[in-house]
Amino acid sequence: MELSEIGISALRFRGVTQIGGIPVLGKGCVGVVTQARLEGKLVALKIRRLDADRPSMNDEARLLRLANSVDVGPRLISTSKNFLAMDLFRGIPLFRWAEGSRTGGRVVRELVTGLLTCCFMLDSIGLDHGELSHAPKNVLVNKFGHPCIVDFESASTARRVANVTSLLQYFLFGRVSKTLHASQLFPDRRKIVKALGEYKHDGSVENFQSVLGALGLL
Repeated sequence: MELSEIGISALRFRGVTQIGGIPVLGKGCVGVVTQARLEGKLVALKIRRLDADRPSMNDEARLLRLANSVDVGPRLISTSKNFLAMDLFRGIPLFRWAEGSRTGGRVVRELVTGLLTCCFMLDSIGLDHGELSHAPKNVLVNKFGHPCIVDFESASTARRVANVTSLLQYFLFGRVSKTLHASQLFPDRRKIVKALGEYKHDGSVENFQSVLGALGLL
């Protein structure tokens, strides 16, 4: 009944994650994500787990709407107590894209520029994603090299935002750093750290541009 109320007519089990032998798109502490059909098109459906640490999906829906207001994240289509229906972004986790990527530095630079811009937009509205410092499953990249930040279940407007700094630390020092040859693409670490420190103190447009400049992305 609840599924039909938000327009879902069928579930479609696809994905590389397995739950009891059933393939899904992803699994987190709060919910499981699978494909579903809504008004004739495929969407991503997040289903609240029975053992989730929250009574409903309402807060996550509110935070995703806020991210959508600055064109970040998958577009929220409909929601109920236990479900979120969103646009289906056909991509793979960032670290897997990096491991299988045969692309050059230009594509990586464009990806980093796009992601940091998304993070700046989240910073500008006071919404901290909360899971970007290790970003294993929360950034998807499609076959064209376009990224999408997903999974706002740990997001908050009550803590200090750190989206730009968290994601940049992941690129410079995290799992994908060696794979993407970050030390060669972004060699001036001292200049980057200085610009990032100024941005953390004052997240202005000018200081964000200084971060991009220190990375050689302007």
